[in-house]
Amino acid sequence: MNSSSTQFVTSRRMSAYEPIHQMSMWGESFMSNGNLNASASMIMDADTKLDNQSEDASQGILGPSSKYDQEATKPTDKVQRRLAQNREAARKSRMRKKAYVQQLETSRLKLVQLEQELDRARQQGLYIGSGLDANPLGYSGTMNPGVAAFEMEYGHWVEEQNKQISELRTALQAQISDIELHLLVDRGMSHYFDLFSMKSKAAKVDVFYVMSGMWKTSAERFFSWIGGFRPSELLKVLLPQLYPLAEQQHLDVSSLRQSCQQAEDALSQGMDKLQFTLAQTVAADPPGEGIYVPQMAIAMEKLEALVSFVNQADHLRRETLQQMSRILTIRQAARGLLALGEYFQRLRALSSLWTTRPCETT
Repeated sequence: MNSSSTQFVTSRRMSAYEPIHQMSMWGESFMSNGNLNASASMIMDADTKLDNQSEDASQGILGPSSKYDQEATKPTDKVQRRLAQNREAARKSRMRKKAYVQQLETSRLKLVQLEQELDRARQQGLYIGSGLDANPLGYSGTMNPGVAAFEMEYGHWVEEQNKQISELRTALQAQISDIELHLLVDRGMSHYFDLFSMKSKAAKVDVFYVMSGMWKTSAERFFSWIGGFRPSELLKVLLPQLYPLAEQQHLDVSSLRQSCQQAEDALSQGMDKLQFTLAQTVAADPPGEGIYVPQMAIAMEKLEALVSFVNQADHLRRETLQQMSRILTIRQAARGLLALGEYFQRLRALSSLWTTRPCETT
């Protein structure tokens, strides 16, 4: 029961019980004073009070009706507030849609600008294209400053690697102490780690460039896996160069190679899934409409995952080198680094010989 009905019942009960109480008071006053005039005046006062109480009772009966009217207006207020909330939500939705359309338009303009830059580059002959193998380091001549800086750094890296290979060969032939040999091995390992850091920076600039191996020679690209060598295959190729191995060493190398294969399979499956979802995104709308900006914006977001794949693949290569250095003795590790460096040298030499071979004219 609401408050107004409670007030109504209370008012009626007070109006009913108060006259009885007043009559008992008149009796007591009459018995004590015996004054009729006083009693008459008290009766007059009582009549006045009764009239006032009747008015109060009538007001108590009429009062709740106004409160009922106020209660009736409450649903209308709720409707008004709900309508106002709906209008505010619709306004925010329009603002988000407008911002999304502006973002798509900005992406479209960037794509147009990139296409124009590529056209200008092709016209000026800055893209070497099929002439990558003319340079043994595989320079691509791209316009991107970040990629150009990586190619210069990689050229210096190859020169330094050739020097380290020569030093390792001389040190192993000279039978230097293990302490001196340990310094050369540490420097060779750090040199590969520097390459991984360089690739990570370049992948943020152009991940397709790093993954495609355009900075390598054609023979190196033939064996490339996510922008570099496949650790398990490299272990299989280099293992004969490390013999003789102890039984425990042989078991550890076999276990390491199996772990590498499992990690490689996981990364390859992730790459396949990314390619599938990316293809679905690009071909989401039916052909012929000519509007593909939304798909391109979503595809650009998905392509950011490629950088993570490059970093994970290089992390696996780094861990493989570190684990091999723990399994092997210091002289075995030096022989392993020498065999690894000479392997890449021979691939680059093979590419150079292939591109400069005499071609028969038909």
